[in-house]
Amino acid sequence: MEEIKNIRFGCLTKKGCAEVHEMPLKDLKDNEVLIKQLACNICTADYTQWLGLREHNGYPISGGHEGSGVVIKKGLNVSDLEIGDFVALANNYCGSCEFCRSGRESECRIRATYDDHGIYKGRMGFADYFIRPVTSVIKMNKELTPGEAAFLEPVATVVKGIKKLRLKPFEKVVVIGAGTMGMLNAFVARAYGAQVIISEMMENKLDTAKKLGFSTINPSNENAVDKVMEFTSNKGADIVIIAVGNTNANIEASKMLKKMDGKMLLFAASYPSPEIGITANDIHYRRIEVIGTYLADLKDFLNAADLLNTKKIDVSKLIEKNTYYLDDINEAFKEASTPGKYRVSVLLHKE
Repeated sequence: MEEIKNIRFGCLTKKGCAEVHEMPLKDLKDNEVLIKQLACNICTADYTQWLGLREHNGYPISGGHEGSGVVIKKGLNVSDLEIGDFVALANNYCGSCEFCRSGRESECRIRATYDDHGIYKGRMGFADYFIRPVTSVIKMNKELTPGEAAFLEPVATVVKGIKKLRLKPFEKVVVIGAGTMGMLNAFVARAYGAQVIISEMMENKLDTAKKLGFSTINPSNENAVDKVMEFTSNKGADIVIIAVGNTNANIEASKMLKKMDGKMLLFAASYPSPEIGITANDIHYRRIEVIGTYLADLKDFLNAADLLNTKKIDVSKLIEKNTYYLDDINEAFKEASTPGKYRVSVLLHKE
């Protein structure tokens, strides 16, 4: 194998500007693997910073955390991965802090701290090659495309929320929002045995949801609450998953819930922060559970890998068709930030 001395990577240098930079590749340590990164999908956090809406992370930043690739070199202590294994990116974690030892790796300081790459910070998902701790990658099914395998992290965050809901088979679930994360919530809820209906205003997203076998509601031309009552035999939903950051969606969600013991999952964030849309008395008298979810732990990544690798969920329809390579990264960000789009995948090698 030809020695890799330098890596090329995409980074944001200012609002609306994604560039390709280059820097030396660091030495491989005993517990690390060198990944030939094949694809990285542009997530909401990535493109909203490109739009100038999340600039608290600063510049220059080399983001990208929805990625996949192939192991091309491994450290002396790596025993459970082989050269040629197809992997996807999970979170970093130290394995020894109080959070890691209690299965809460998402709270690990290492996970929450950007890696130090000189003047750059970020997860380096848009690099053509990168060295990673072996604990931060998970083996994937080679039958998946690189863009499909890159869904590991977003699916893991969905699994985390579904577990917090304690979802039971045959429960009636409403998902508000048929964007990428709304559809992933619908996929995972259905895989766990729920009956799912999706509320969405964009026609192209409604069409996608219907083609993937979901019942749908278009609140722009029908009463969403009435449709949910029809779907639930007038009982109301057991669970409403709110996959958009919107005050009106939160208000609608509380009206869609069954009279007692319903659950609302606040999956999405937005800036500025939306209102929760429900009163303390509603929560008290109706025994409503308002549940927040964010990030994922190792067990959630493993569950997500199983869902993808066994094709219990099929994310192929959630990848936009246009092909972008690393040198086209600014154009990729433009498409990703266009309303109504699903994931835009940046391919990091042309061969």
